[in-house]
Amino acid sequence: MPKKLPIGIQTLSHIIDGGYVYVDKTPYAFRLIDQGKYYFLSRPRRFGKSLFLDTLKEIFEGNKALFKGLYIEDKWDFEDRYPVIHISLGAGMSITMERMYSMLRWEMSKEAQRLGVELEETATPRDALARLIWAAHEKHGKPVVVLIDEYDKPILDNITDTELAREMRDELKDLYTVIKASDELIRLVFITGVSKFSKLNLFSGLNNLNDITLNPTYGNICGYSHEEVLEHFQEHLAGVNMEEVRAWYNGYNYFGDKVYNPFDILLFIDNDLDFRNYWWSTGNPKFLIDLVKSKAYDIPNIEHYEATDSMLDSFDVDNIELEPLLWQTGYLTIKEKFSFRGRNRYRLGIPNKEIQYSLNFLRGDRV
Repeated sequence: MPKKLPIGIQTLSHIIDGGYVYVDKTPYAFRLIDQGKYYFLSRPRRFGKSLFLDTLKEIFEGNKALFKGLYIEDKWDFEDRYPVIHISLGAGMSITMERMYSMLRWEMSKEAQRLGVELEETATPRDALARLIWAAHEKHGKPVVVLIDEYDKPILDNITDTELAREMRDELKDLYTVIKASDELIRLVFITGVSKFSKLNLFSGLNNLNDITLNPTYGNICGYSHEEVLEHFQEHLAGVNMEEVRAWYNGYNYFGDKVYNPFDILLFIDNDLDFRNYWWSTGNPKFLIDLVKSKAYDIPNIEHYEATDSMLDSFDVDNIELEPLLWQTGYLTIKEKFSFRGRNRYRLGIPNKEIQYSLNFLRGDRV
């Protein structure tokens, strides 16, 4: 009998203990743990970022039983445990600064309780994070692992309110400076999100991040390659035309193998192999629709759009250009990389049939 499909499950222990399919991403986890200290990764929604962060958490907390038969099982010393601070900013929408403060304080207090340390109730989010890192290090006698998921969601949820989005950006910028200031107490930092804010703004206080978004070594860190789909879902996909599956859902390029959005494949299988636009109903970013409406953007014929490194990294609340945002949210992918006058250039295009349909919906939303 085929293994169960991990639809919507972002917790490694639930997947392993529950007998769900798990596509092994621990080779990438082991490499980045072994090779560096500060990382940033941008991927569209539903690409497996949260599950990868939870995998890092389980590795550093020494839960070896979860990794039986996986790549990292015999390569990592699971007796060498570290305190892990795992913060997600993806819970709900932050429509006021006070609600964002409340969410951040809740995340800090939750992690403090889990790690067995105390925080001052009146502490600001910035002071709470600094205290949390220091207290976790003192209690456990080891450097701390800091994992931040959906770092940009409070800003993106309010992107059409420029003043509020700017205020949230500046507050989060102040929060993230704590991490760099705590360098001697830290073992590893991994931050994920959808957007790539300009380093001159949100991450100016944390300018030592290694952005692996387009690093070929980590091109398959999230998403399923075609070979992984064939290996792990063979029984589920018996009799289906895999070239048609590839045309519909594959095509995202981060300079590894071209990959599928995992949620698409899982929903395609769960819906009796019915070719449908699952992206629009499950992974479509509401903030992008709101932005297109509020700014009256024209969705152009975007095939063959060309961009530079700086254009792909140019997103900020004070400088919102549609094409880089469409790339970051998964509506565009890189079709070709080439050099022009000594600079990298990227030709962007639509990754697959599903996204073509989603773009048609996005255009229609403005009518």
